[in-house]
Amino acid sequence: MSTPEHSPLGKTTLYADRYDPSLLFPIPRAQKRLEIGVVEPLPFSGVDIWNAYELSWLDARGKPQVALAEFRVPAASPDIIESKSLKLYLNGFSQERIEAAALHDTLVRDLSAAAGAPVEVALRAPSAQGHAITDLPGTLLDDQPLEIDDYGPPNAGYLSADHNAAPVEEALLSHLLRSNCPVTGQPDWGSVQIAYRGAPIDQAGLLRYLVSFRTHNEFHEQCVERIFVDLMARCAPERLTVYARYTRRGGLDINPFRSTDPAAMPDNPRTARQ
Repeated sequence: MSTPEHSPLGKTTLYADRYDPSLLFPIPRAQKRLEIGVVEPLPFSGVDIWNAYELSWLDARGKPQVALAEFRVPAASPDIIESKSLKLYLNGFSQERIEAAALHDTLVRDLSAAAGAPVEVALRAPSAQGHAITDLPGTLLDDQPLEIDDYGPPNAGYLSADHNAAPVEEALLSHLLRSNCPVTGQPDWGSVQIAYRGAPIDQAGLLRYLVSFRTHNEFHEQCVERIFVDLMARCAPERLTVYARYTRRGGLDINPFRSTDPAAMPDNPRTARQ
């Protein structure tokens, strides 16, 4: 079964230290997409960027090696990979003797098979200058002096745009995104950037909407797609990109990116919270 309740989440687990691709647990995207009215063809393009900070293996002489790994899972893939299963799978390399090039190819093969689409893999030395601390650009929403008492479920009724005003092109940013794992109930903390062109979006309503995810149970990828779909339905921007950077758990962070621009390709900045 490939539903979240059948995954390794929330269960006592024996951590294997040998390679085992069967540990990867795919979860179909289709069911949650149907809940928000997303069917083929998808109304967005995008990618889920995973950063793994706990990858280690043995070289041919048995000396441990470590790397930072970046995985890019296309939004068009039929499945997501459940995060604890990915952690267990990666830990399985810890006592395997394998060269870096072979490890890279193995990761590409196994993750692509689990996701049902080609997954890009990059391995970097911990000293590599590829993850400088920065922040997503945009106007910060969080300092608005608002009274808020709605913490879920997500309420798209807060979203609106002034279609009588001249179109704007801007990026809006909030660090107040919080949702919960649908299996364990553990909190997921994130920052979200909303970049768009179109009628000005009401910023107070947008912040209230984002806060209304606070007690919502859904995976990272599903939350970002819900935000994208609600913004398109309620505000009708000409162009829209939603990019969330979630904090790390279990040595992994997950960063979904959805855009109306099929050519858009996000950077992978490491924020202060990551």
